[in-house]
Amino acid sequence: MQYMILIYSDPTSEPAYGTKEFDAMMGGYFMLNERMKADGVLKAGEALQGIETATSVRQRGGKVETMDGPFAETKEHLGGYYLIDVPDLDTALKYAALVPAVAYGTVEVRPLMNYNPMDN
Repeated sequence: MQYMILIYSDPTSEPAYGTKEFDAMMGGYFMLNERMKADGVLKAGEALQGIETATSVRQRGGKVETMDGPFAETKEHLGGYYLIDVPDLDTALKYAALVPAVAYGTVEVRPLMNYNPMDN
């Protein structure tokens, strides 16, 4: 089953770029990437650019509207993701617990919908 691991954090709470703590955090991400590759579960994953680069789109009254920035105002922002393919939620949670952001943010695990029952 495929799961998204969504990584949320408050940018002010994560280690500052150029510090030893930042290097250690990034080392944790690199090690997690290599472990998931070696385990054969990693399908995709990447960090996202900052919320200042975001554009939100919605349709209201038949008119498409675009807005700069994320739609929801929150301290924690979606900063990246992993797409993994594992047997069950417990296994997905084990990988999510290895994401360095669990120390200062929130890591959400969510199964993907499968609209093609032939793939089961």
